Amino acid sequence: MNSAVLSLTAQKSVIPARILLIEDDREVSNSIAEILSKKGYHTVQSYNGREGLVTAINQQFHLILLDKMLPELDGLELLHRLRKYRDTPVVMLSACGAEQDRIDGFSSGADDYLPKPFNMTELLFRIEALLRRSMSSAKSETCMGQIKDGTICLDTKNKCLASSDGDIELTPIEYELLKTFLTHKDEVLSKPYLYQLILSKPFSRYDRSLDMHISNLRSKMAPLVETHKIKTIRGQGYCYQ
Repeated sequence: MNSAVLSLTAQKSVIPARILLIEDDREVSNSIAEILSKKGYHTVQSYNGREGLVTAINQQFHLILLDKMLPELDGLELLHRLRKYRDTPVVMLSACGAEQDRIDGFSSGADDYLPKPFNMTELLFRIEALLRRSMSSAKSETCMGQIKDGTICLDTKNKCLASSDGDIELTPIEYELLKTFLTHKDEVLSKPYLYQLILSKPFSRYDRSLDMHISNLRSKMAPLVETHKIKTIRGQGYCYQ
């Protein structure tokens, strides 16, 4: 174990969390679980897809580490079924690091994707970043069902933009886009990812439908903000700042 990991594991976790680790390679699973334990997390281990799905549904976890290739039920199908019951943050771990594999993972409901072999230091940082983000997002959800960011207030109950001058209606796609941007603030989201996640179809560089939806969303947000919050990152995608 390198010095960076030792330094991280020596620190007390700022966010105590229960983590479910679904990994069929027991040696890898035990190694990850040991490091997470030293970091201060409580880790539950599962070694096959069906068992992992039952555990993920029936128990409360702050985060799930999910291997893609699992016996009995593969990681993508497990995640697809899990999302019918829980929105627990999921980091998918896979030996397949191609872009389409990452897109498949994200479109199935993963919150992050880390190709194997990975550096344990990076995994720990990603876990902590995802926990901070998910807990911050949870705090921003009020009892009225709102996600707020400055002057932007997304009403998750009525699926509209709330303002003092009256609610601004959003189409279903505009609502899902804004919700995704708000929960991934300052992250660059690629067009292929947004096409799969929001439009449920493969990305084509000749298809301008995503650009149209974002343009319409910007227009509806314009009365509430001085400048565009959804930035176009040339050659990469979009970023809500």
